[in-house]
Amino acid sequence: MGNVTTDDNGVTRCAWAAREPETTYHDTEWGYPLDGDNAFFERVSLEGFQAGLSWRTILTKRENFRTAFAGFDIEKVARFTDADVTRLLGDAGIVRHRGKIEAVINNARHAADLIDAEGSLPGYFWRYEPAAEPEPHSQTTSPESLALSKDLKKRGWRFVGPTTMYALMQASGIVNDHAHECVTRAAVTQARSSVARR
Repeated sequence: MGNVTTDDNGVTRCAWAAREPETTYHDTEWGYPLDGDNAFFERVSLEGFQAGLSWRTILTKRENFRTAFAGFDIEKVARFTDADVTRLLGDAGIVRHRGKIEAVINNARHAADLIDAEGSLPGYFWRYEPAAEPEPHSQTTSPESLALSKDLKKRGWRFVGPTTMYALMQASGIVNDHAHECVTRAAVTQARSSVARR
């Protein structure tokens, strides 16, 4: 039971979600399938920003990120210029890391190309769903996340290493990494069952 925690109301969750804002994120978003290209782009971007930091840091700055990056609208971010990079480096509401900021802009441009080539970001990313669901909390990378990372890098994407891509797969429902005892696991399983794999 080391991977879960039970609150004062007797609700059992994944252990990392014992306090806010992680609890609400865990209960309402983590593991649920994402809808649409911009939603996937936002999550890829935030997972990239999280590299080397805590997810709590990203969650507390999430609305600032959305404002700074035009709601993670792929077409808008793809048009960002050097002036936007300078603006973002001066924005104390986000993580001011030049490499990560430039990666988001770069990835927006390559996301547009990927959508043109593959149809949609959800359709592309779901192709990396593992054939057999892994045991929850048992790994930080997978053969699928390694393959996804390799393909994205070949397409010119940045800050999409295999650990970051496995975190994306967990967050977007491509794998259900909620503990078996977790209150949210069944709801995520149900939500995943209705995804159109294409």
